[in-house]
Amino acid sequence: MCGIVGAVAERPVSEILMEGLRRLEYRGYDSAGIAVIDPACEAVGRHRRQGKVQNLAEALAAMPLAGVVGIAHTRWATHGQPNESNAHPHMSGERLALVHNGIIENHQTLRRELIAEGYRFDSETDTEVVVHLIHQAYQQQPDLQQAVRSAVARLEGAFALGVIHCDQPHLLVGARKGSPLVVGVGIGENFIASDPLALRQVTDRFIYLEEGDLVTIGAHHLTILDEAGTPVERPVVQLEQPSAAAEKGHFRHFMLKEIYEQPAVIKATFDGRITEEQVLTQLFGVMAEQLFPQVRAVQIVACGTSFHAGLVAKYWIEALAGLPCQVEVASEYRYRKQAVRPGALLVAISQSGETADTLAALRMARQLDYLATLAICNVPASSLVREADLVFMTQAGPEIGVASTKAFTTQLVGLMLLTLVLAKHNGLERAQEREVVQELWRLPMLVEAALNLDDEIKATAEHFADKRHALFLGRGHQYPVAMEGALKLKEISYIHAEAYPAGELKHGPLALVDSEMPVITVAPNNELLEKLKSNLQEVKARGGELYVFADRAARAFDEENCHVVAVPEVSDLLAPIIYTIPLQLLAYHVAVLKGTDVDQPRNLAKSVTVE
Repeated sequence: MCGIVGAVAERPVSEILMEGLRRLEYRGYDSAGIAVIDPACEAVGRHRRQGKVQNLAEALAAMPLAGVVGIAHTRWATHGQPNESNAHPHMSGERLALVHNGIIENHQTLRRELIAEGYRFDSETDTEVVVHLIHQAYQQQPDLQQAVRSAVARLEGAFALGVIHCDQPHLLVGARKGSPLVVGVGIGENFIASDPLALRQVTDRFIYLEEGDLVTIGAHHLTILDEAGTPVERPVVQLEQPSAAAEKGHFRHFMLKEIYEQPAVIKATFDGRITEEQVLTQLFGVMAEQLFPQVRAVQIVACGTSFHAGLVAKYWIEALAGLPCQVEVASEYRYRKQAVRPGALLVAISQSGETADTLAALRMARQLDYLATLAICNVPASSLVREADLVFMTQAGPEIGVASTKAFTTQLVGLMLLTLVLAKHNGLERAQEREVVQELWRLPMLVEAALNLDDEIKATAEHFADKRHALFLGRGHQYPVAMEGALKLKEISYIHAEAYPAGELKHGPLALVDSEMPVITVAPNNELLEKLKSNLQEVKARGGELYVFADRAARAFDEENCHVVAVPEVSDLLAPIIYTIPLQLLAYHVAVLKGTDVDQPRNLAKSVTVE
């Protein structure tokens, strides 16, 4: 989603802003821009370009923008085509500039009002409404902080803003409601950004603005007003995660790097949270020991990859804890009437913690009769984490590739720990818990073994180079894994891919099977294997080409037109984590062969902070 960077310093800020944009490229965007107050404070200099940040860098090299106060932006189109006219920053006159992340829902009403007042619009965006609204307020009260505050009071929707004005050339005003915005605290310089990652090259100290906050920063000072206009103090958080985590190292793409980081981040996710024999309930928060014995049902809400993690957890929670568990896409859940079970725990899953629909579902749940809310998240100071009753941090570290990999597997680890904690209060024997915990300790080694299949999977990927469609099959808790495999393939290779429960073949998908439709199947050695083999015979009978990821112990697929990749043997309970790895590698290598933009696939954004 759109990325914001802003700076007030005693040194030129253009390169700081550009480096921030480069670090925000992972979010997905279609244009980029920068605006800096010129040294004479007579005008705001601006460059905007469609396409990559590199295009903007070339424009800046050809015509540098000097100045110590500026804002910059990467835009992902929501209102208006992805072109230079719609790119941020937007201006009202030559002295006021603004960048915006979010969606203004009442922009059409405001636009009509502003046109009637004589304002001219040069773009199709909702953002230009905001900058003119601030300009209008500034004419009535020439104080930038108050003008921004007056304008945002009239906005409906979600937004994060960064605003500069030549009349107050040493200030930058930021505001947030529904979209993330952080303040970076430096020495003789201060910053704003959508994500701390954008500023790690200049500071490791951050203030996370609360909902409705408005911040005014100078080089040596900053003030924060809450939604009521009252001055407030927000804590300064020092981050420990090294900025090198955002570098590709020797890997060709961030996605591949993040696939290979999974043994380490999986271990980090359970390290210190389990002993050799049990899960520590306290890891979910101070109220966990009091609340978990009262849980009688679980409702999971999530989007995309996180939704697939929730679907796997449904199998685990119902099998081990004996609790009814419902899983729903957050964008659907938030727009229907809910019947909340007594003693229900709402679990919201999000990599970023700023996913708009998931966050809205969590906020709505707080008004319903849920026992408590739990966030499973990867970003410590995100909105989801701050607003949930209980929290589990996944320890995946920064995930730059738009197609999620290590966030998914660490979410699964977190969900398994949650399952075990709930199960302990619902009859799970200590011996069973000990057995699963010992399997968790083996996970990093098993993931390493799965990664050793990379060369074999790379060769398999060559069979997909000219394909346009693919079908993924799984049974039981491997069906969500098949869904995740299909999502990865379609996200980054642009091959149309669907997932089905293998038992549903005769109910429609079999009509699509022919020699041009590869069928990818995950086939661990469990009680459903024989049924799965029968399903696959139906594929072979129609001339379909099978690609089977099977347990080495199964030895069940040595047949013509059947390409088998032997996956390391793993307990059935944790098989979804291990079987995910080869599907990630398959999607990656197919995308490389097709020459797509692996880390930043078209039309997608990393952090979906608007509806």
